[in-house]
Parts: sequence; structure tokens; C-alpha cells
Amino acid sequence: MSVRANNPILPGFYPDPSIVAVGDDYYIVNSSFAYFPGLPVMHSKDLANWEQIGNALNRVTQLPVPDNQMSRGILAPTIRYHEGIFYIVCTNSAYGGNFIITAKDPKGPWSEPYYIEGAQGVEPSLFFDDDGKCYYTAVHPNPKGQRYDGDWFIFTQEFDIKSGQLIGNPVDVWNGTMKGVNWPSGPHMYKVGDYYYLLHSEGGMGQSGAVSVVRSRNIYGPFEPNSNNPIFSHRYLGKMYPIQGVGHADMFQASNGDWYMVLLASRPLKGATTLGRETFLARVMWEDGWPVVNPGFGQISNDVIINLNESIPESDESLWPAADKHYEFTGISKLPLAFITPGTPQGDMCFVGEDGLALKCCEKRSYLGIRQDAHNFDAVAVLRTKELYYGAKAGIMLYQNEKNQLYVEFAGVHATVILKTEGKEEKLSNDIAAYNNVSLMFSVRGLKGSVFIGEGNQMEALIKDIDISGLSTEAAGGFVGCTVGIFAGLEEEQKQEEAENVYASFKSFSYRPLSR
Repeated sequence: MSVRANNPILPGFYPDPSIVAVGDDYYIVNSSFAYFPGLPVMHSKDLANWEQIGNALNRVTQLPVPDNQMSRGILAPTIRYHEGIFYIVCTNSAYGGNFIITAKDPKGPWSEPYYIEGAQGVEPSLFFDDDGKCYYTAVHPNPKGQRYDGDWFIFTQEFDIKSGQLIGNPVDVWNGTMKGVNWPSGPHMYKVGDYYYLLHSEGGMGQSGAVSVVRSRNIYGPFEPNSNNPIFSHRYLGKMYPIQGVGHADMFQASNGDWYMVLLASRPLKGATTLGRETFLARVMWEDGWPVVNPGFGQISNDVIINLNESIPESDESLWPAADKHYEFTGISKLPLAFITPGTPQGDMCFVGEDGLALKCCEKRSYLGIRQDAHNFDAVAVLRTKELYYGAKAGIMLYQNEKNQLYVEFAGVHATVILKTEGKEEKLSNDIAAYNNVSLMFSVRGLKGSVFIGEGNQMEALIKDIDISGLSTEAAGGFVGCTVGIFAGLEEEQKQEEAENVYASFKSFSYRPLSR
């Protein structure tokens, strides 16, 4: 039996993938930067069908991150399993540095972060050797002084997993395959046969991104490079190729003995990437003691045939990537796993109950969204307008960062469409609309967005074909992709103390991807 995995296996903002195989179960974690909750945990039994089973950082105490610097925070995690315990080692670039969390069940609960004393660098990884020793690998600036931007080294240091203490001194083992290479990053160590293999990315996150591998019989080197390095890249395919920026890979062996690699890449449209960096899958074969990625093709393929039995998750489709999602907020007891918010939230930002989802109206808007995972999608939020407090406003938003957004806000009887780019707001439409339960809809087709309003199934256009290329990472900067969701705020003249406990009430939110 076999199953077909469609690429990307995790579409949308799922960068820096790390994977671990435990028996016939596979788990992926990804960078989440300044979003809360952080570190989404995905599970599959066949590598083709995935579901979200949790967020490893789902408590405020675990995740101190800013809400106005979206590309800071949680980056480049590594997930590993050893003697009944799951480990995630990661960097919080906004607070504390490098840390470890642990769990016996990947669904959680995960421990509070343990910040590793003296842990240098960023993008750490763990490796458990055959003798039970553990090693910490990461990247740091050239200790002799950076000769150019991106002149970094990969280093390894022994790590006592029980005490959480580093042992000895870090040993620089590699600084990239080519002379003058920049940004060696995302290192992962493996042992296959008699060799230690160090897989890493280099060349940065743009078109020049690549994956390389070196090996040694000693974990501290010296390492010899593969003469075919980089072993995988799309840098040679030109800027118009539909998949760009290949890098940050992690290899693993499946339960049937086959080898695979997860890696990130992006899918820009006309040079604009709104989805962020996504997770792709590639087959790996071993030849002459070296891994070969997608042999005979040498590029990311649209699909991968996997020699495992198909296993469809039994969970609700709202937990699956690239699936229709419909959330009826009335009567639920907790917020669905997929929803995230910029920065560490206040405890009273939102709650769910019999009347729906209540989102607090603040001077600094409250926002909850899910990852945009398709170039073409429809998203609808149903807002109980008759319950909106005077001076409150709420609506639906396509969010890249604090300075780059498209949103339609409902206040009083006015529905206003606003495009915000580089912090400057432009009102595109302002209409009178009197509804008790207003439906606000985004219809996105590539780099064009249209906005509709109505009640029930009766919808009419407020504005069509808005250029949303300003919400791309190329225009807005940073490392994240767009999310789409709901928000609540206050009119500028309304003081927060006059509306201390004012909430906007949402009945439902739905998201329908029309293609990957």
C-alpha cells in the first residue's frame, strides 16, 4: 500500500520544520515567532495526512514575546525523543535565549521553559548518541570576528540532559560548504552507520537558500564535505520558479526503513509571498555513504509517493492543514487550537461561552486569527452588531504585521474597508449597513482581495480587487506569513476607562481554501 503526500505538506506559515519519528508516529514543530500560543505540534501516521494536536507553548508563563515585533520570539525549534520523553530545544530571541521544554505526550502538557545557562548562539538542536550522551549543536558568530555579514560557525557541545547543564566548551566544527558562505544555520546531527552527519542550511532565506551535509567519524570533527554540496537547492532555477528559498531541513527514517526530509520553501506570486515559508517533504536515498534528495529529479516535487498505509486523522477537519474550517463559537468551552494572536495576551482578551466568542475592545486592538494556507480562499466572520457598545468596533482582518493589514471594521451602522501599508491607513470604502448579525467576508484570489458584507447568505460587494501585495514579506519584511481572523477595538475618541469591560461578540468564523 502507498499514499500520496501533496506538497507543501503544511501549507501556509509553517517555517523551520523539525520532525521526529517515534514508531509509526511522526511529529513536526515549526517556528511561531511572536504568535501565541507558540510551537504548533503536528501529527501524522502516513506523512501525507496531518493534524494539529497541540501548541507546545500554550501558557502565558511559557511565552513572553512582544506583540509589535512579529519576527522576534520563537524561532528554529528542534524536536527529539529519547527514553520516553519528548524534547523541544528552541530560541526565544525576545526573552531568555535558548531553552528546553519536555513532555511525555506530544499533545502536552509541556513543561515550563528551562533556559540553558551559557548556551551560545541560536537555532539549537539536540543529538542523542548511541552511548546515551547528549550533544547540543547551534550556530554563533565567528569567534575570531565576523569578516562579513553572515560569517557564522556551527558548534557542538556536550549536554547533560538530566541537569540541563552544558559540559566543557563549545567546539566549532563547520562554517559552511563554500568559501565565503553566509548564514550556515539550522544544524542537525545524525549518526548513520559509522559516521556522524551534520545537515545544515546556508545562503540565507531568499533565493540563494540551500541544504548541505558533511560527515565525520568523530562528533567534534574534522568534518569532510560532500563533493555534491549543496545537496539540495532551487537557487539555480531562477526567480520565476514557483517554489523559492529552499532550506532549513531535518532528515528522518520512517518506520518502513525509507528516509525523508522536511524542509522549508516559499511560493511567491509575481515576486510577492503572502503565505510565508511553508513545510515541504522530499524523499532521501543513500548513495556511497551520502544522502541524495529526490534522486532523479533534484527539486521539490508536487507530490511524494510514500510506502505507508494511508491513515486519515480521526479528528475534526478544523485541525487539518488546507481543509475547510468552520468554527461555531456558541456553546464551545475553549478556543480552537488553530487560533493565534500577536504577542503574549492579557488574560481577559477573549472568552467563549453560550453566546459565542467575546473579544475585548481595546485601544490596541484584540486580534485572533488562523494561518492563511492557500493563495485563494474565502473567509467569513459573523459579528453580533446589535451588542456592540457605542464607540466599539470589530470586524475581519488579513494580518501580516502591525503595519501591514487589510480589514473591514463595523462600528455603529458603518462598515469601513481599510488597507494599511507601512503603517499608513487608506480608507477604501465606507458604507451604511444596518444588520443584527453581520457577515463580513474576504475573498482572496492570489494578490487581489475583495470584501463582501451581508446577513445570512445574502452578500454584496463593498469593494473588489484590492492589491494586497503590500502584505507580502517582500514588501513588509520579516519572517512570518499572513493570518486571517477577527478583531475588536475602540474608536480613537473612546477612552479605555469608559469601556473597561466591553467585548465584541462573534457568532462564527469560517475559512475555505480553494487550492493550495
